[in-house]
Amino acid sequence: MCGIVGLFFKDTRLRDDLGRHLSAMLIEMTDRGPDSAGLAFYGAPAENGAIKLTLFGPDAEHVWPRLGDEMATALGDPVAIDAKGPYAVAHTESAAKEALRWLAATHPDIIVMSYGHKVEIYKDTGRPEDVIARYGLDTTRGSHGIGHTRMATESVVTTEHSHPFAAAADLCLVHNGSLSNYNRLRDWLRRRGHHFYSDNDTEVAARYIAHRLDEGASLTQALEAGLVDLDGFYTFAVGTSDGFAVMRDAFACKPAVLAECEGWVAIGSEFRALAALPGIEQATIWEPAPATVYSWSLNGAA
Repeated sequence: MCGIVGLFFKDTRLRDDLGRHLSAMLIEMTDRGPDSAGLAFYGAPAENGAIKLTLFGPDAEHVWPRLGDEMATALGDPVAIDAKGPYAVAHTESAAKEALRWLAATHPDIIVMSYGHKVEIYKDTGRPEDVIARYGLDTTRGSHGIGHTRMATESVVTTEHSHPFAAAADLCLVHNGSLSNYNRLRDWLRRRGHHFYSDNDTEVAARYIAHRLDEGASLTQALEAGLVDLDGFYTFAVGTSDGFAVMRDAFACKPAVLAECEGWVAIGSEFRALAALPGIEQATIWEPAPATVYSWSLNGAA
């Protein structure tokens, strides 16, 4: 079944409370998917044009203290590591492709959960409230974020199979629904150089959108192309460096509610995820139409 949430602050004064509100929204969706949960946050960009890589290794806590020095020596740029249990955020001024290539070659057991200038992703098995408490996510600052709580239907319950899935710099996706042709699309994407960390259908959707963006499509165009190439029933929420987008398939049988007021825009699989947001009484609330892309950005609605 699964539950998705998203919150975008138009009012910069609200950004200190992103983690608190987004966490509360996701906890409201617990009974839609208690198997695993995750949140993607878009906060302050890494300094001096650097990139941030959110890294995960279930047995890597002993690796984090030396990983920064290893990366700095290999890449020729300083690397700072902020560790949080099995997670670490690496800050480097090296190019993302160089850092990703080095990690894949030297630490294949470490999963890159996200990379870019702003995004950080934390996800794990368990109920939303437990995952949030485990990593202290309710104190996170930022301009926007998306989240997901999962009821597994087509792949195993592991951290790697949890949402959100990142597929490009500052790009990630959460998904309620199921795809029927994802195995064929995964093979198609692999032949075009894409690497997969799981056999989850949502990772296929995320990398498909990233592929269309690499070809020069806008986010709206990439999602609209998915209406043709992605068979199934779904509601997508996509996070980008400056906002998020929402799209349902042409049949729109997977629930979603959007709300917008002067200070924010939000999505939830059900209204109860939005009910406690400040100013909800003044918000415009609607069900997104089938096969229609809705998007918002720091530069205005797209």
